Amino acid sequence: MEDIYAKFVSQKISKTRWRPVPAGSLQTADTFAAGSWDNEENYVSLWSIGDFGNLDSDGGFEGDHQLLCDIRHHGDVMDLQFFDQERIVAASSTGCVTVFLHHPNNQTLSVSQQWTAAHYHTGPGSPSYSSAPCTGVVCNSPEIVTVGEDGRINLFRADHKEAVRTIVWEVHFHPSNPDHLFTCSEDGSLWHWDASTDVPEKSSLFNQGGRNSTFLSHSISNQANVHQSLISSWLSTDPAKDRIEITSLLPSRTLSVNSLDVLGSCLVCGTDSEAIYVTRQLFS
Repeated sequence: MEDIYAKFVSQKISKTRWRPVPAGSLQTADTFAAGSWDNEENYVSLWSIGDFGNLDSDGGFEGDHQLLCDIRHHGDVMDLQFFDQERIVAASSTGCVTVFLHHPNNQTLSVSQQWTAAHYHTGPGSPSYSSAPCTGVVCNSPEIVTVGEDGRINLFRADHKEAVRTIVWEVHFHPSNPDHLFTCSEDGSLWHWDASTDVPEKSSLFNQGGRNSTFLSHSISNQANVHQSLISSWLSTDPAKDRIEITSLLPSRTLSVNSLDVLGSCLVCGTDSEAIYVTRQLFS
């Protein structure tokens, strides 16, 4: 471990990413980006390394990573990816997605593109609007895909001001029975995810349970300890705890299901097929 070099940067670092080398190039990685979090001011920074083990003119190791440039980032850096050799995409805890451009001539970073409300819990401009953290980003030029705590998957293009497509519309836990989860999506699906402990045992990992039900096995047996019953099925890390039953609630696939709400045994949802679906027998 003698070839490990440390530099203290006075920032909590949440993400580090090597800049990809050009296709077909024989050069090794020599530049990386870093993002910070949980600081009064967070930054996206670009760093360079030299040849490890060689001394520079100041008597220090050339391999010691040196700061090329940085730029302030609003919110925590939740994810960081290189879009290409010059551009870096950062995901923020504020729900914002930013493309930073590196200018090698004067070693600066600038904002090339930004989607300030990429992820949010309700529509922008409404009184109850609140941002949702963007938790992940993946790039395949010219496209950028982001995911967030609002349950959305966004497809962006670097030269577009708005999302090209948005998928995963709403997710609701049952208000009084959180072992039951309900989701609706652009693909026309409306699903009931049942993680309650009374789901019947099945022998295989993924079995068909009737025409519209699927069992996703999480367990071999139910909880043996009474205290385990107080732990949410969604938070359990025990692979031998319990199971999830997934049921499609619509009789047939329709156009995008845009919204749902659930209360007691009643569920209502609205769709792009110009229909509103209602059921009062969720648990019958």
